[in-house]
Amino acid sequence: MNNKNLTKVQIGFSPCPNDTFIFDALINKKIDTAEFTFEAVMEDVETLNKWALQKKLPVTKLSYGVLPLVLSQYVVLNNGSALGKGVGPLLINSKHLDKSQIENSIIALPGEHTTAHLLFSIAYPNAAQKVFIPYNEIEKYISDGHGPGVIIHENRFTYQDKGLVKIIDLGDYWEEKTGNPIPLGGIVVDRVLPLRTQQSIDSLIRKSIEYGFSNYPELPYYVKIHAQEMSEDVMRKHIELYVNNYSTDLGSEGKNAIINLIWIFNNIYQRQETSLPVFV
Repeated sequence: MNNKNLTKVQIGFSPCPNDTFIFDALINKKIDTAEFTFEAVMEDVETLNKWALQKKLPVTKLSYGVLPLVLSQYVVLNNGSALGKGVGPLLINSKHLDKSQIENSIIALPGEHTTAHLLFSIAYPNAAQKVFIPYNEIEKYISDGHGPGVIIHENRFTYQDKGLVKIIDLGDYWEEKTGNPIPLGGIVVDRVLPLRTQQSIDSLIRKSIEYGFSNYPELPYYVKIHAQEMSEDVMRKHIELYVNNYSTDLGSEGKNAIINLIWIFNNIYQRQETSLPVFV
């Protein structure tokens, strides 16, 4: 195909192993991407959340905690999401704290617009003292004695090695209260793009994931180069936890979980429901 006929699409995602695993084949043309060529824009998820609020990218990963605020601009793709059971953020500390102590502590959170923040607010609605810092600095923040915090991503595999203790799994709390898998993050596409384009990108993401698993447990170079501080064992744990059956098909269960999260968000923040479709 003549390169002049290619449609260039920027996709925002994080350098975490689950995201680089999902997008490796797509970005690096290990699959036929038809009339599209994709450019990766890598940032931490909270930066991507803020960019989604500004509609900076046509396709982007975001936290489901920010989705209700951007539904007028984006629609959720069926592929590429991180949902599941036993995958939620963890509230941890150097020692155990009871509920009243937590509500009176300053809690470190990995971003105002993250799903972790929303889940913490659901579990501890009276906890008003919060500090937002990069997710990969929270473990050290707690180890240095500043107080409790909510960890996500690979830190759930390493916190015990630092002598830290789990207070609550916020994903388990969500599951007990709702019966839904926890929607952590997903891929959204600009609503103004033609439906055929949205559907084509959605299908290509699925093919990219399927390509990755066709060679698994071998780790692509693309995953390893962006996660050099992790052992390959932790990289695989990361992928196996966050890239699952919901990543290639939200299905009715996954979609219901996302709709429920939107409803809870709007209820907490007294926002009006949107009539726009949520999914492609």
